Amino acid sequence: MTVTLHFHGAAGTVTGSCYRVVHPGGQFLVDCGLFQGNRTVRDLNLKPTPFDPKAIDFLLLTHAHIDHAGLLPKLYREGWRGPMWMTEPTAGLLEYLLPDSAGIQESEAEQETKKRARKGEAPAQPLYAMEDAEEALKHCKVVAYGEWIEPGPGVRARYWNAGHIIGSASIEVEVADGEGKTIRLMFSGDIGPDEKVFYNEPEGPAGFDYILCESTYGGRERDDYSLDERRQALKSEIVTALGRGGNLVIPAFAVERSQELLHDIGTLIKAGEIDPRRVFLDSPLASKVTGVYREHAAMFEDMELTAGELFNDPRFRIVESVEESKAINSIRGGAIIISASGMADAGRIKHHLRNNLIRANATVLFVGYQAPGTLGQILLSGARDVRIHGHEVPVRAAIRSMGNYSAHADHSELMAWIKARLPAHGAIFLTHGEDAERAALRQALLAEGLAGDQVVLPMLDDRFELRAEGIAAVARPERPRVDVNQLESDWHNAFADFTLRLSHRLQAAPDTEKLAIMRELQETLAGLDAAPVATANAGGEAEAYGE
Repeated sequence: MTVTLHFHGAAGTVTGSCYRVVHPGGQFLVDCGLFQGNRTVRDLNLKPTPFDPKAIDFLLLTHAHIDHAGLLPKLYREGWRGPMWMTEPTAGLLEYLLPDSAGIQESEAEQETKKRARKGEAPAQPLYAMEDAEEALKHCKVVAYGEWIEPGPGVRARYWNAGHIIGSASIEVEVADGEGKTIRLMFSGDIGPDEKVFYNEPEGPAGFDYILCESTYGGRERDDYSLDERRQALKSEIVTALGRGGNLVIPAFAVERSQELLHDIGTLIKAGEIDPRRVFLDSPLASKVTGVYREHAAMFEDMELTAGELFNDPRFRIVESVEESKAINSIRGGAIIISASGMADAGRIKHHLRNNLIRANATVLFVGYQAPGTLGQILLSGARDVRIHGHEVPVRAAIRSMGNYSAHADHSELMAWIKARLPAHGAIFLTHGEDAERAALRQALLAEGLAGDQVVLPMLDDRFELRAEGIAAVARPERPRVDVNQLESDWHNAFADFTLRLSHRLQAAPDTEKLAIMRELQETLAGLDAAPVATANAGGEAEAYGE
């Protein structure tokens, strides 16, 4: 029996990281993340798990971000009871992230149930519940960086600092095949940039049979910067925003981004370089996560503040209750409001955006990647109006962005990480990126002299038979779980944009033309009703493998 590698997530998308390795001694997972992004991508979470969870022996977790760990409770809901290996800080983060995610699932199911009740439909069921998250947390096992473990027969694994978020790791894995040979794999997880407040640069050994590397920022470079230069860029944004007289709203992920922002803002306040009235961190989850960072402050590398000063400036208000969050809406200017989520597609940030986007003196600052279809991406694209909580909200605030807070390595840093891991005797799989970014990284690797069949762009649920000397066979699923053409921009977003534009067109047209516009649309729809329905072309697959 050979070793087979299955890509059940983060293949053609940025999220849903999940890899399954089947070998003579059993099978295991590396990560099991939630799909995030547009509705088509999110709907993958609701579909049946593409493998039998009870057949999995163990799981290796690279880090705690929900797009890598968010489907763990679903596995336990479906009856799995195996161990999950991770670093100690990752286990600390999961204590808050998994229950938080479960609460969101239950809340969304409750809201959907209310809608269905009005139509006389059956109640909705959550993807998983709080008890499933609590069950998952019972099975965490902690491993130190650089320590070999043997989580199952014929498998060894070792964790290396990935420099992404606290506790993040790249995982080196050795698997015995049916012929007594050892196949060596390196799962990158998410790679952090060279310049980070809290950690050293990513690390790990060289020489593998197969390397799986994320490609979120393939083909994209950020400006070179030092930590001090990044802090000065933030200072410039803050001074300009507060100088306009309004609030500065910053959508930020609860893990890492919020803590880095608080550290840098605290440093600038301490140096007398900025003077905000208040700095709000409005996220119950971010508040709890900040406690994990305080607990592990001794492992941090480049802080300008002492452990006692970290997140403790008297102007900081770490908000947890709903009442405190609502009270922020009464502040018309001089405040910095940091709130989750980072792509502005869920959580309290949507309330703050709805309250501040309409103000011409307010500023919204994005400090990280915005996936296609998210509210953050729509705002950055220059939308004049957006929908928040079912309401049309005019965009009068200044929309700004800076990329130097990304927790992901950019193109050059990804290339450097891959080259430091070479040689890869079998292949390099590029995952966890949109197709354009993966293709750019692939082209750069080919320009370095790698052969075309050595750099592979797997798609969802692809299966590869691995041998030490190279890929022996490739198989695609007979029934794809999703139309790949809908992954980056699905019909739901197009429909929302169309309805907004139609509304604006009708409102702007003279009364004498409104009826004519609607009649023309009705005639077009009548023509569509009479035409056969076209199906999406799923061709062009060979090019993904460099054939």
